[in-house]
Amino acid sequence: MVSDSRLYGAAIAFASGGYSLASALGATRTTASMWLMLLLGLVVVVHGALLLAPSVPLADGTSGGLMLAYAVVMLANQAALATGLMGGLAGDGMGGVDGSMDGGGGAMGSMGGDATMTAAMPWDLGMVVLASLMLASGAIMLRSDDGM
Repeated sequence: MVSDSRLYGAAIAFASGGYSLASALGATRTTASMWLMLLLGLVVVVHGALLLAPSVPLADGTSGGLMLAYAVVMLANQAALATGLMGGLAGDGMGGVDGSMDGGGGAMGSMGGDATMTAAMPWDLGMVVLASLMLASGAIMLRSDDGM
């Protein structure tokens, strides 16, 4: 039987990792940030899958530490994109390579918030929110005294 804390951790891992993968795979240009989010998304999704396997001995401290590490990498990447250190898709800070606001997705990227539009932006608020949730989850897992 999988414990509630493992289910919770897996849900956060699937949401965060899946969002990272969708953003990376929907990118309109290959960048270092895209590769980082692709690799991190894969690792986080695998971690989530391992949390669902009761036979895999992952302690709260181990999973909590991994969650904290993932969150720090995600937040650092978003900070680098926001400050221009990762050289997001737009050199002009407006979202589009050509200075338009549509980020290359046509007509404002369809305003649907799809992965292509998100990946074309200099930084991603959704990623920041998910990484913050992962940070809190990791801290909770680290201080938890009951087994996963």
